[in-house]
Amino acid sequence: MHSSQMPRNALILLIILVLFLPFLPLLVWSVAQGWFFPQLIPQQWTLEHWQQLLSASSRIGEGVMQSLAIALTTTVLSLLVGIPAGRAMGLMEFPGKPVLKLFLLTPIIVSPLATLMGIQFVLIRLGLSGTLLGVVLVHLMPTIPYMTLVLASVFANFDVGYEIQARSLGASPIKVFSQVTLPLIAPGVAVGALFAFLISWNEFLLTFFVGGGSVFTLPMILFTLLQGGNNGLIAAVAITSIVPGLIFLFVASKALQNEAALGGLGSV
Repeated sequence: MHSSQMPRNALILLIILVLFLPFLPLLVWSVAQGWFFPQLIPQQWTLEHWQQLLSASSRIGEGVMQSLAIALTTTVLSLLVGIPAGRAMGLMEFPGKPVLKLFLLTPIIVSPLATLMGIQFVLIRLGLSGTLLGVVLVHLMPTIPYMTLVLASVFANFDVGYEIQARSLGASPIKVFSQVTLPLIAPGVAVGALFAFLISWNEFLLTFFVGGGSVFTLPMILFTLLQGGNNGLIAAVAITSIVPGLIFLFVASKALQNEAALGGLGSV
């Protein structure tokens, strides 16, 4: 048992190393005073870039908070729309269902620029251009299709008999959803939420056009810094932009592992 586990652990370690190897130069740049060819490692080290990033006067902190607020709000709204929509797509048969599936794929297939100008015109008329709410609404354009399609595949294999049994035993609709349906679809919800968060967190083009320079997210800060050529600060901001996604991925993977473990115990 122990000998068979060793190659598996080594393989996992190798995969992690390969995945994170491209980020190693970023980490070095973020603490380097200067790193010039043909130096293998920098000759001088500094925490100046991180101090600048974490300083109270820096707009980077504001960008992080706005990015988090937008990504989390977008994820929650995508779930509120995606769960009932995914249930309808997965469990119900109705005329025009294939056309609706194709319509859901449109924001993913078609370039955002094709519809962005029209959407921006509507948001300007509604007074939402250049606001956090306007950016959240436009972020829903790519996230809701992902959420709906993921949950549609989950509900396609969902047994409504569990809900019927709970209702026959006197459970209210809210209890049926919270104690029966939600635990059963939890892996799909975790995957859909992960997609929605990462898409919104890393979105630049939609934020740039709709935010109008008033909504300053982390991808916009990173794009602005790329014009300045401060490699150390760029690397520090890039690492900062990666961290929330990794945390969200870790939480989602833990939830999936716990769900799989509970499923295994239940089958025993």
